[in-house]
This record gives sequence, C-alpha cells and structure tokens, in this order.
Amino acid sequence: MIRVLVAEDQSAVRAGLVLILGSAPDIEVVGEAADGEQAAAMARALRPDLVLMDIQMPRLDGVSATRQVVSEGLADVLVLTTFDLDEYVFGALRAGAGGFLLKNTEAKDLIEGVRTVARGEGLIAPAVTRKLIAEFAAKPVRPEPGPAPAGLGTLTRREREVLSCLGDGLSNAEIAMRLGMAEATVKTHVSRLLGKLELRSRVQAAVLAQELGL
Repeated sequence: MIRVLVAEDQSAVRAGLVLILGSAPDIEVVGEAADGEQAAAMARALRPDLVLMDIQMPRLDGVSATRQVVSEGLADVLVLTTFDLDEYVFGALRAGAGGFLLKNTEAKDLIEGVRTVARGEGLIAPAVTRKLIAEFAAKPVRPEPGPAPAGLGTLTRREREVLSCLGDGLSNAEIAMRLGMAEATVKTHVSRLLGKLELRSRVQAAVLAQELGL
C-alpha cells in the first residue's frame, strides 16, 4: 500500500482528492492537512510514503512545507499546481518535490501520478514537464541559478547524457530509447548522478540541466 497524506486548504477540494485516492486498491490516505504547518507536523507523526501537497496554503506555504518534509526525509512530495503560479512551482522543485500535477488532472492520472512518484519516477507527464521547464528557462525573472554543483565534474559521459535527457523531460523509457540502453541501466545512471550532484529528485536534476544549458 502507498500511504498518502493529503495537504490542501480547501475542504471541498481536499475531500475530492481523498475520495479519488481512496478508490485505488493500492493507495491508503492516512491523513489530511489544511495548511502547510499541519502538513509538516502530520508528516513527522505519520511518516507517509508520499505527501500530496497544494502549493498555496495558509500559515506555511506548500514550498516551505515541501522543503521541511523533504529535508527531514519524511516522505516524497507530489505538488499540485497551476501554470499561473510559475514562481511557486520553481520554488517547490528547488525544495525537492518529486513531481507535480496540474489541479485539473483527471482522476486516473492523479492516481497514476501518486504511483509514479512513490516508485521513484519523479517526472510525471513528460510533455507537461518539458513545457514547464521551458517556461522557467525563458523567464528572466526566475531565480538566478547558484554555482554548478561540485559533483558535476565527476559525472561520466553517460551520466551527463542522461542528465541532459532529464532536462528534456524524458521518462526512463524515453531515455533508454534515445541513448540505446536498457531501462534498468537508465535507472542506475539516474540514481548515481543524483547522488553525485546531491539532488533529492529527478525533477531537480531536470531543472539543473536546463539552468546549465545541457
């Protein structure tokens, strides 16, 4: 079972999310939070596998709550967002969110998104990811990238190629096809490059790749 904590300040929306997730045989909603502070506290108490996190909430916003949950190793975070909140989305990815979904996502895609992040596949809906990352890359008002990670120079040629593919928003299967390798090998490269770059998620790696122009 995938144990999920739902964090959403609008009670009607939260109830709908709980209802949808509860319909999946392999997902259990273990808690509901109405704001960011409650989300972080409940994540510490319940230790869910995943937090479905609204990005705009009172008391503590979703970005800050995500940073707390991820930095403390409490759970993976799947962010709910809309395209008109780009700066918040970018902050959530920086904070270590494992993936994101649009709020108008179909029920079946929400369920599959939770499964995807829970099994370590951080990039949900690659086409959406590509569009979102492209918008970040095109915005001069987005936060300036920091210095390149020290581990960048330790990446092998193959790991750099995989990192570039992540920047294009490709899934493991698509990377395997592009680079002519087994999907299991792609997963190994992704895991290694995340460790070398001290990144928490594939999505962070995708944003880094865009920032570095890979």
